[in-house]
Amino acid sequence: MRKTVMKRGVAIAALVAAGLAVASCATPTPYQPATGTGQYRTGYWDERIDTDHFRVTFAGNSLTSRETVERYLLYRSAELAVQNGYDYFILVDRDTETKTNTYTDRGFGDGPFGYWHPYWRWYAPRWGWRSYDPFFDDPFWRGSDWDVRTVQRFEASANIAVGKGAKPGDNLRAFDAHEVLTRLGPNIAMPAAH
Repeated sequence: MRKTVMKRGVAIAALVAAGLAVASCATPTPYQPATGTGQYRTGYWDERIDTDHFRVTFAGNSLTSRETVERYLLYRSAELAVQNGYDYFILVDRDTETKTNTYTDRGFGDGPFGYWHPYWRWYAPRWGWRSYDPFFDDPFWRGSDWDVRTVQRFEASANIAVGKGAKPGDNLRAFDAHEVLTRLGPNIAMPAAH
């Protein structure tokens, strides 16, 4: 009896862990250092170009909106400036790239049930053998064994120049790093603690 209860407990724990793992994959990319590689790389990364220039990038998964990706890029730029002792940053140039992948999945055969589908034959004395195929002339079922999905991901990048003191008032691309952190901070989704 005790072993059965233990086995059930372990099975339930495994199912809960699997459910949590799947659920964690179904969320937008949080604000975090980059993880993954290639097309699966999400999060932020940056590199110092020279004393007062950085290249900053943020990539989101397919559930992360363009606005969120661009917000996280600005936040990371401000964070980077403050971490290195600067007060403002200037977006020298920036770009948001849309990466689109289209996937086509084919079913396992002709018709909605694969190679098998309902089909009836009967004999009518006046007309002879007749057949009925509910999907033969139905435009909603024929050819529906194709599933086409388009998945979009956004990746924002910028070259920034950083400086000390008051931000240049005549430059529309200049941002006060401390103010950006204060204003955008409440809208930044940090990764969940495990």
